[in-house]
Amino acid sequence: MPIRRRDCLAMLAAMTAGGARAENADPVKATSFAFDKPEGGSLPLAAFAGKPVLVVNTATACGYAPQFAGLQGLWTRFGERGLTVIAVPSPDFGNQEPLDGAAIADAARKNHGVTFPVAEKTHVRGPSAHPFYRWAAERKPGQTPQWNFHKYLIGRDGELRAAFATQVDPSDPRIVSAIVAELGAA
Repeated sequence: MPIRRRDCLAMLAAMTAGGARAENADPVKATSFAFDKPEGGSLPLAAFAGKPVLVVNTATACGYAPQFAGLQGLWTRFGERGLTVIAVPSPDFGNQEPLDGAAIADAARKNHGVTFPVAEKTHVRGPSAHPFYRWAAERKPGQTPQWNFHKYLIGRDGELRAAFATQVDPSDPRIVSAIVAELGAA
């Protein structure tokens, strides 16, 4: 997948700003990035500015795919209060996302009842990683995706608030309390 021009510019700005950045200047935020949609167009994180977002790399043929139900539960429980859940299908872990395009979103909907946004298949690690995932790895270097269903919570302010490993179920109190804290943040 080609890197979007604005994502590349945001990453370059973040890397070159370093010490030249004014003390009060905002660093690059999650809202600087966008994912491609399987049906075409983009899913800009800026559309969710001021709201918490849970970004999860997914795979429909993964043994952790039952977590889709838990993610849907979070979306159902907290969506009206402002939470957005975004599935980012990835081929990076054992190619457990064998589908492409709209077929991924269709499978997530039909097999797991997903109604939250599903992005186009995207690399989440390595040199081909989407700029959002490179940005997140820079902010939480020891907490990067090691498998499918790694979860990043973006705060209302666009900052990366938390990362949760694959094994942490979406209903885990750590995830729920982090989301509740962000929903309560003004």
